[in-house]
Amino acid sequence: MDDVASEPKPTAIDLRAEFETSGVREVLEELDAELIGLEPVKQRIRETAALLLVDRARKALGLAHDTPTLHMSFTGNPGTGKTTVAQKMAGLLHRLGYVRRGHLVSVTRDDLVGQYIGHTAPKTKEVMKRAMGGVLFIDEAYYLYRPDNERDYGQEAIEILLQVMENNRDDLVVIMAGYADRMDRFFSANPGFRSRIAHHIDFPDYSDGELGEISEKMLESQGYVFDAAARRAMDEYVALRRQQPHFANARSIRNALDRARLRQANRLFEGRAPVDAAALSTITEADLRASRVFSGGLDPDGNRARDQ
Repeated sequence: MDDVASEPKPTAIDLRAEFETSGVREVLEELDAELIGLEPVKQRIRETAALLLVDRARKALGLAHDTPTLHMSFTGNPGTGKTTVAQKMAGLLHRLGYVRRGHLVSVTRDDLVGQYIGHTAPKTKEVMKRAMGGVLFIDEAYYLYRPDNERDYGQEAIEILLQVMENNRDDLVVIMAGYADRMDRFFSANPGFRSRIAHHIDFPDYSDGELGEISEKMLESQGYVFDAAARRAMDEYVALRRQQPHFANARSIRNALDRARLRQANRLFEGRAPVDAAALSTITEADLRASRVFSGGLDPDGNRARDQ
């Protein structure tokens, strides 16, 4: 029987064609469509995609190559899109063949650390098992390390995590997230993480204008709109809310819209009149201005209220 000749290796790779056929363009376009602003973050994701495309091309041409270290750190304030970008990164890595499944497993300390001896290792290993072939996203990762509590079992989870990050880096990407200053202290106290994480991406706060756009997009996705006065009130709300405690960027905007919809529903119900589609779909200025944000975050008795 004749030997079957192996296919010759290509002598050149069209990176733009790879960009199109791999699905990377689709992921990046989804990122642009779903997230307003965050240009520095999007640029870093595009650069990472280019790095991986070049790595694939080097492999295809038989050039020396090492699989890039893909573990990452996302730093920034709450509500700046870190989880959404992690989901898109999982899809990007899957399309390029760097993870088998492309799913995202999002966890916090409570999912990894046990409360008694012998509890932590099984919990952590079970999470690792679920995340294999995809991306493990650890939010507020610094809470794993509590040196002031000698009975804390976070260090055990850290040791298991470090071992898996090193030994299974061709089958698992870990993204650690949290406030920038706390993540810096965490990495300083646990240098094993810093040496394993190659990509550090900082997520800036949204501007007032971007948060206004985000509010409109959130409403649109739920089948609602602002009237003209409500849109102006939303701009004012954003500027005021940023100056008050517990501000969480897009997360705070989502909470504000949920409460505005609640007020709208009560307003329409109490009106005791037939309502049409426009009334059911419109958030008015009154629905927003009932927020305590416009009174400095104080309830009717003059006490500061957290739910604003």
